[in-house]
Amino acid sequence: MKKKNIIIIAVAVVILFIGVFSYITLFTGHKEDALVSFSVNAGDNKIKIVSNLKKAGLIKSKFTTLAYVFINPSLNLQAGKYTFNKKQNAISIINQINDGKIDQIIKTINITFVEGKSIETYLKQIEANFDITYDDMIKTLKDEKFLDSLIKDYSFITNDIKNKDIYYSLEGYLYPDTYEFYENSSFETIVRTMLNNTKKKLSTLDLKESKYSIHELLTIASIIEQEAVNKEDREKVSQVIYTRLDKKMALGMDVTAYYGSHLSLKETITTKELNAVNPYNTRNLSFIGLPVGPICNPSLESINAALNPSDTNFEYFYADINTGKVYFAEDIKGFYEIQKKLGEN
Repeated sequence: MKKKNIIIIAVAVVILFIGVFSYITLFTGHKEDALVSFSVNAGDNKIKIVSNLKKAGLIKSKFTTLAYVFINPSLNLQAGKYTFNKKQNAISIINQINDGKIDQIIKTINITFVEGKSIETYLKQIEANFDITYDDMIKTLKDEKFLDSLIKDYSFITNDIKNKDIYYSLEGYLYPDTYEFYENSSFETIVRTMLNNTKKKLSTLDLKESKYSIHELLTIASIIEQEAVNKEDREKVSQVIYTRLDKKMALGMDVTAYYGSHLSLKETITTKELNAVNPYNTRNLSFIGLPVGPICNPSLESINAALNPSDTNFEYFYADINTGKVYFAEDIKGFYEIQKKLGEN
């Protein structure tokens, strides 16, 4: 009986301690009378918001504040710029964020990332529209912890993106589309929003039917994207790529030479650059197989073409950069005839 009483007293003391601690940390603020600016960014989850409140010195306990937030699932913590007094208690602060009592409305920015463009182009667009520098984005794309978090959160992303030979880790993975972001969005928020879209697009495809990995399929799709502009031609280009891979022929794709030499397709490429040795240049005839990674961010149509090559027997094609028309040939003789014909025209 005595032992039972001790247990009851101990439990009561613990409950009392938790109650007092919760009251102090949730219902009382700091003694300091000071205004603090605080931002909740679009995409911030409840854990991150509470963690940032603690870092800003606005709440006394991350643990009890998180407990309060999670036992009140109806709370909807809204993005915005807030001003708090350090004398405010945690519940008052959380309720203010829930009510969206912000200092100013955060504007949104619509931005279109065009299919077939490189991530370098996308980064320059982001820099021009947000308070994010190009150099900081490059650092983030090289940050192993960031990349590991993406690999953990997205099943279609693997360690392939961490290959040291890859120019930009997420090339090919950021789906080209029109997006709406809050003007104070972080680079990570922008990236994850685009990856969520990629995930959604890929979910419409039967990827398991291919013997190639998603990374390889995106690489193939990125080549298709830049070599052809319509569905029929893209499926034929896809067939040529697979035929050459199966026969262990060099792909010989000019677009990979441009990317390997850090050139846009509008720039002039030299013979030296066409034959350069790098992890992307399949135009160098000693290069057998696929580039180390995608050369642009492909559309769903090109990814679909990578999964569904045409039922044809072509080994060569010639893409007319002036008209966008693609000419196909089953052998080298036919390819030379195409070149001769176009040269005469």
